[in-house]
Amino acid sequence: MASTLASTPLAVDAPVPRRILPVITVSQFAGTSLWFAVNAVMPELQRELDLPPSAVGSLTSVVQLGFIAGTLVFALLAIADRWSARLVFLLCALAGASCTVLAAVLPPSWTGLLVLRGLTGFFLAGIYPVGMKIAASWWTRGLGNALGLMVGALMLGTAAPHALRALSTHWPWQQVMWCVAAVAAGGGLLLYALVPDGPGARRSAAGLRLTGLSCIWRDVKVRASAGGYFGHMWELYTFWVLVPAIVGTRWAGAAQSWRSFAVLAVGAVGSVLGGLVVRRFGSARVAGFFIAASGACCFLAPWALHAGDVLFMVWLLAWGFTVSPDSPQFSALTAMNAPREAVGSVLTLVNCIGFSISVLSIELFVRLAQSYPLTQLLPWLGLGPVVGLVLLRPLVKQST
Repeated sequence: MASTLASTPLAVDAPVPRRILPVITVSQFAGTSLWFAVNAVMPELQRELDLPPSAVGSLTSVVQLGFIAGTLVFALLAIADRWSARLVFLLCALAGASCTVLAAVLPPSWTGLLVLRGLTGFFLAGIYPVGMKIAASWWTRGLGNALGLMVGALMLGTAAPHALRALSTHWPWQQVMWCVAAVAAGGGLLLYALVPDGPGARRSAAGLRLTGLSCIWRDVKVRASAGGYFGHMWELYTFWVLVPAIVGTRWAGAAQSWRSFAVLAVGAVGSVLGGLVVRRFGSARVAGFFIAASGACCFLAPWALHAGDVLFMVWLLAWGFTVSPDSPQFSALTAMNAPREAVGSVLTLVNCIGFSISVLSIELFVRLAQSYPLTQLLPWLGLGPVVGLVLLRPLVKQST
């Protein structure tokens, strides 16, 4: 996802303290658990507020829209490049947790829920991409491995509410929201307390430099990684939103929640393994492999949905395993190629565009799912991986 990180040495060439990566990873997991908090309690909300099945798409999309608005504000004001990224992370984790608490304690209201989830998405813009910015300030070499662990934490964070729901089927949905909020706030405090600003962190006294952001379309390398990421985003979040519905064609209740958790959480394993092989194969080739594999899972959907339970779960776990590990490698590629003084803003803007694509995809597929069978719809998610793989080709060719 960015033009010269790899060629620009860090201000201090010192070993990275061992605690840094584990703390960032745990904090990223905790902060991003806010993302799908409502999705895990949707059956209860639908009964309490008499919501239609399409409500899950609307609530997810409003989080994405809030994230888009947040990334625009953060990028245009260069917030992560002008102020301490760890302070931004902390404040946004606390604010997002507060929105989740309010969703639980205020009288249930569809409008209120939409507003609070939109605000949660806004503050997530100060967690996910800013966490990548913090990692990029500590590593030049090995960034793909570090981001693989971080995106693995994102996978676990998004899956965690489903596990929590499965473990607490007797709890009111409000208690699940309280627990998620506490986890997110704790993650922000942990990172702020234990992770100082990295030696590669640079502050920009001036605001945003548009010439820095223009590398997204002017620089061949950045354009290739960003294009791959955009194709990836057509598939990723729509798949995550549809996982409970896909699993729900076979199972219900706690069994559905546990299997949904497993499909989302296995992406963490893929992201970590992808990060480990980056030094041998390079980020571009690893990203290309995973985006091609997840695209193949899209096209296998018509067969897999009619297969036996074992083959059905093997296919779904394979899709969950391959759908996310390309994401950290796209981010690493962008960070390594973006101008050093604009890394945070470039990553944030690329995220903004990618999440705009995800909103379009979510709304389209969730609404069409009310009228068309999944066997007809899911293969169309493969359009994103195909386009992304084509756009990524210049970087894959360069690495071979």
